[in-house]
Amino acid sequence: MRARRLRGLLLRLTLNRPVAIAAGLLVAAPGALVMFRDFAWESGATDGIALVLVATGAALVWTGVAGRRADWVE
Repeated sequence: MRARRLRGLLLRLTLNRPVAIAAGLLVAAPGALVMFRDFAWESGATDGIALVLVATGAALVWTGVAGRRADWVE
């Protein structure tokens, strides 16, 4: 049940363009910080998590900028 609620929340977030852009920037910023700065506590796991955060943020920003498209072409 929680997975369905989380999925619905994510879909509503991506359909609202300004919110998708803001959320994307908020998600990508910490990941980019970890990727481009050198911290003493970093490991391979934190690099992977940072990469996932940046990719998710970029996808949200792209969705906000490009807008909604149809799933199929008739």
